[in-house]
Amino acid sequence: MVRRRLSHPLTAVFGAALLTVPWLGLHTVLGVDLGTGVTVALSGVAVLGASFLLAWGAETAEADVPRAFALAILAVLAVAPEYAVDALYAWEAGINPGSPESAEAASLAVANMTGANRILIGIGWSAIALFTVYRARDTGDEAVESRPGFLADVVRLDHGIATEILFLFAATVFAFFVPLGAGIGAVDMFVLVGLYVTYIFVAMNSPHEDEEQIGVPAYLQSYRKPKRIATTLALFVFSGVVILVAVEPFAHGLEALGKSVGIPSFLMIQWVAPLASESPELIVVAYLVNKARSTAGFNALISSKLNQWTLLIGTLVLVYSLSVGSYAPLPLDTHQMGELWLTAAQSYFAIAILVTFSISLREAVALLGLFLAQFVYSVTGLALTLPIPGLGPVTFDGPTSLIGFSVVYLVVGTALFVRRRKQLAAVAKLSIRRVRGDYGATEVPAAVED
Repeated sequence: MVRRRLSHPLTAVFGAALLTVPWLGLHTVLGVDLGTGVTVALSGVAVLGASFLLAWGAETAEADVPRAFALAILAVLAVAPEYAVDALYAWEAGINPGSPESAEAASLAVANMTGANRILIGIGWSAIALFTVYRARDTGDEAVESRPGFLADVVRLDHGIATEILFLFAATVFAFFVPLGAGIGAVDMFVLVGLYVTYIFVAMNSPHEDEEQIGVPAYLQSYRKPKRIATTLALFVFSGVVILVAVEPFAHGLEALGKSVGIPSFLMIQWVAPLASESPELIVVAYLVNKARSTAGFNALISSKLNQWTLLIGTLVLVYSLSVGSYAPLPLDTHQMGELWLTAAQSYFAIAILVTFSISLREAVALLGLFLAQFVYSVTGLALTLPIPGLGPVTFDGPTSLIGFSVVYLVVGTALFVRRRKQLAAVAKLSIRRVRGDYGATEVPAAVED
């Protein structure tokens, strides 16, 4: 009996809601003055719980809203926790533009955005691929294909993500040019948000096969419509309120906590803050993989990357300008430019992997290894001197190390694109057909066996 109750979907909902209670009770309601460490812990756990509730509410809502609305609105909700932190710092950057405080806030806005994107690919895509192959021995997941050779097994992906690959590639190519302007400006917003709006329009008109929900969303969708809608709205309102009252103390608490132990605020906001908001999505995807639904899980991760890479960066200038009171591009310094280039380069490499509609264990390890390498450099500040033909010894340190890792991603990614040029052309043709509304042909050349 106890085991049955613990496995009930509402137990998970209650557990996620319970994560928010300490923060809401002690800080928001009672106004208890908490220490920095306790503030970070309780507010971070509250954001984590709210993120779960927000995700379940979004999936449940798919039973009652038109698909067009679901795609346009629910995708925005998926990046709400990350956007809350970004918007906070973009707003603070515009309060007193030109001041050192404004420059630091702008830097932290870029830090959270780039960190969230790099974590999603470097840890999310790679770890889920490794976990999928590992679990396939027990789940019998048909998406996993065993191949002879060292780390040669692959996870097959749905050909339906061709559209996401095309738009993600376009956004990535444009992102390389963003740091070359006066900052993140109106052109960047119109192009990146425009790409996302166009993607939504294409997806709205695409053939759609409803996927059966599992877990909490499946249970909530079994409610009668009035109760289901009321439950969904309650999840949205409650999780939104929690994120609103927790994100500012969480972010500023991380800054203070980092400074107290000698860790720069930039690193705390770039790597620690995104973990609270990204964790629920990764846990849900791992749950899908455990149920032999890795295809649905990867589709969600790839779609989330597209959402973050367009909406997060594209709307920073809007929040900043609203705070300033007039249009102004969000300023970027040399370090932030390097962070954007490195994030774009990682995305470029990841797309080169996806064009075969598969990800092998070798590719997953490469994604994870390169991420961990640049993460160690960014955290420890280590310097590496390498002999570069024609230039002599070059020391990679600070912003230079960002460029160095960017070059590695670009070189490896370009090599993959050249090797997989037939697959790339086929994916482009398939995507363009779908943009034009032609859904007849869906086959692409077989993946290259690496």
